[in-house]
Amino acid sequence: MFEKPYEQLMPRAERHAVEKCLAMDAGYVLDFSDRTFDDFLFETVSIDASAQSHLLSGRGTSKAKRLRAFVENAEPRLVAKLLRGFWEYRESLTPGVSYGIPEVNDETKKLFFAAVARFEGRSDDIDTTAIEAFEPNETLEELVASIRRDLDAKKPHAALDRLHTYCMKRFAALIRKHGGPDCGKDDPLHSRVGKYVKILQQKHNLTPVSDRIVKTHIAVFQEMNPIRNDRSFAHDNETLVSMDEARFIFDSVTAFLRFSKAIDGRLFED
Repeated sequence: MFEKPYEQLMPRAERHAVEKCLAMDAGYVLDFSDRTFDDFLFETVSIDASAQSHLLSGRGTSKAKRLRAFVENAEPRLVAKLLRGFWEYRESLTPGVSYGIPEVNDETKKLFFAAVARFEGRSDDIDTTAIEAFEPNETLEELVASIRRDLDAKKPHAALDRLHTYCMKRFAALIRKHGGPDCGKDDPLHSRVGKYVKILQQKHNLTPVSDRIVKTHIAVFQEMNPIRNDRSFAHDNETLVSMDEARFIFDSVTAFLRFSKAIDGRLFED
């Protein structure tokens, strides 16, 4: 648990963003009643407010004051999970119907998730520079935007299915622009990566270590197929990849994409 008071756990800007996003200025938390607040706490982080009241006490009895106490007293991972849960609930509310919940701009949202990342022990972002719209295409642009929205929200596990789709498109385009045949719909991701790796080996003087690294990525991308099918939102799966593992997958995949961009970026500049 934290050893600092609530006011010292986050920079002022992040703290204000959290309170604005959750409409805490008048003692409330979004549109929760006392009962539904306690229910949400139990459903989201398995905290029984009556049995574990020490986590919610010390600042007063309003919902906002109880939430501040929870942030102060609970384990950081639970604080982060609860804040994410509140944001997802906020997103489900109908604009104009939920009175008293203010609209927030992108900067406020960014500060809110910076606070969440702080409690998760992680403030660094996934490098998304290699995830880009590499050719004029409205569908591709929306695909890239949707991946970046989830990564900005520190939810890489929610974007794994679209990362797979993006890579399918990216490697098909690379092969095509190198003069290779168009990839068919049934060509799996690792097959496309394998074809591209052969092109790299033929056209670039890779060092032995780089050659070995790019070849190992064929197996990495092959394992993305069952991840997409069985552990992502691509289908109705009950078990998802954990956030830490999803981040590791993103870091590994985007490292390969950045290397590809560094040596083949000219292909997408015409």
